[in-house]
Amino acid sequence: MTYNYPIDFKDALETFITQALKEDLGSGDVSGMACLNSYASGTARCIVKQSGILAGVEMARLIFKHYAPSLEFTPLLSDGTLVEKGAIAFEVSGAQAAILATERLVLNCMQRMSGIATLTHETQALIGHTSCKILDTRKTTPNFRVAEKWAVQIGGGTNHRIGLYDMVMLKDNHIDYCGGVTKAIETTLAYLAREKRDIPVIVETRTLAEVRECLEFPMLYRILLDNMSVSLMREAVALVNRKTPMEASGNITRETIVAVAETGVDFISMGAITYSAGVLDISLKAVS
Repeated sequence: MTYNYPIDFKDALETFITQALKEDLGSGDVSGMACLNSYASGTARCIVKQSGILAGVEMARLIFKHYAPSLEFTPLLSDGTLVEKGAIAFEVSGAQAAILATERLVLNCMQRMSGIATLTHETQALIGHTSCKILDTRKTTPNFRVAEKWAVQIGGGTNHRIGLYDMVMLKDNHIDYCGGVTKAIETTLAYLAREKRDIPVIVETRTLAEVRECLEFPMLYRILLDNMSVSLMREAVALVNRKTPMEASGNITRETIVAVAETGVDFISMGAITYSAGVLDISLKAVS
């Protein structure tokens, strides 16, 4: 599949690429300046050295074009492709110095994004016999969230909130500080009405009693079942009876995810698909 990154991510991607290149290049690529002819052109191929779900091809294009718009980028595979060892993802041609100056940032992004996309794909496949969807979380690498959430989408997962600003999530500490679920929801809804803000509200619950409190507020976007046993989740799903979408979260693993999905929840949020993902071995090789 080809995934077009959300328009809302464009500014974030631009900022990320600018800062990442600044971090790596500093005052300039002294290796390239020392031995390369600044006018010499060349071609390089991106070679995948491990099977998995390819992600970051479009990110690579953005990085190359940001640094040197004159580079010619030719994608040979699309993001989301299931690749085998030896696959060639793209070719890039133009100034040799520009290709090598951006090589490491491109590979860092692609390797990490492909690892996340691969793990997301594998995890979603485990529950493919259900209608349950895998969500990511905010447990991402600082300043790399935009790429990691993009990779989740490429791998067939679904993005949760992007940050603290685009969704209200009343978690256990919010609820305890407010004095309970009902009070936390009422205070939140009053704030949103007063500020004229139309933002989805998710409420985290730990007991069936808290789930019952949530049912008094049909406008809730989702009810989250936090660290509940599978049997308790089944009771909660039956209690809600499809009135509000439901999400399960908290210490869900590959070993338990099928049982959780089969309770009837609509979503499972897992930080592990970003923070536990490895990398796919990918390299960039000059074509002689």
